[in-house]
Amino acid sequence: MTRTARRRWSREFQGEIDGIALGDTGPVILHGYDPPAGGKWIDSVIPGKLGAYERASGEGLWLSPCEVGYGRGFGCGFGEEDDVVILGPSNQSHRIARMSLSSGELLGASEIGPFDQALVFGDVCLTVTPQRVSGILTSPMLEVWSYARDGERYHLVGRVGPHAYVVFTDTARKRQGVLRLEIESGEFVDTFIDPELPVIHDLVCAEDLAVVLSGNRVPARPGHGGGPEELRLEAFRTREASAFSLWREVLAEESDELPDVNVSLDSGKVYLARGAMLEVRDGLSGRMLGELTLPGLDERVAWKVSQGAGLLAEETRASVFELPA
Repeated sequence: MTRTARRRWSREFQGEIDGIALGDTGPVILHGYDPPAGGKWIDSVIPGKLGAYERASGEGLWLSPCEVGYGRGFGCGFGEEDDVVILGPSNQSHRIARMSLSSGELLGASEIGPFDQALVFGDVCLTVTPQRVSGILTSPMLEVWSYARDGERYHLVGRVGPHAYVVFTDTARKRQGVLRLEIESGEFVDTFIDPELPVIHDLVCAEDLAVVLSGNRVPARPGHGGGPEELRLEAFRTREASAFSLWREVLAEESDELPDVNVSLDSGKVYLARGAMLEVRDGLSGRMLGELTLPGLDERVAWKVSQGAGLLAEETRASVFELPA
């Protein structure tokens, strides 16, 4: 039976939200900006601000200007020194910045190369552009490796333990797969998933699991052309030398409009957001554990799950919901 998730709290943000961070413990982090009147500004980057909010109540802890603003590419997470780490555009190229988690004080900032996606971990940050994947030491804010090979383009990245998992396109075959890299050095380990999929829409990794949301073509029937595109969810065990599929499910088979689907992975559970509905599945078997309605989920700007808390950001509002942990 579908039920509405219990909302712990909801509050308005002073500006528009464009990024969030949520860890296993500690405060909720919201990044945003003040949109200019009429939507017009001189520079391509709007100055940003960062706010911390108490996890259980939503009480505001601090709100501070941030060296990272609004524009192409963004990442936010937690360091190992009571700090929050932000990567993104600034008025002087892209930057990585560290701010005190308890006060919002700026601890330092460094220039980095532009990127499209970034993930923050306590030891290293991973960034991705179509041309390369990079590793940046979190506390020193120093890029220590970069990976690129001829004939490949890069799209998404995830991490399980000592390895980074990178969605890539084989440009000769025009098919996508997943590479595995050493997290410390960026060295190539192997091709985890062979480039056989037309498109991988999403990749989430955690706790010996990698979950891939992909589009594929249904095999053609004899005497007919290719079938409609299907949207498929598939889970893999990452401890294997090559991808070992645990389960797969076709979510949609419509050729015209595929649903807006977002995937999260936490505590061995897969959280599948479809419109305002959230499906909770067991990560190892794919078995349905429950289905919830989350008001505002269909208007999400960003969405994260951690330890039974679901942080939902709409344009100017953030909410935390209680979820099956």
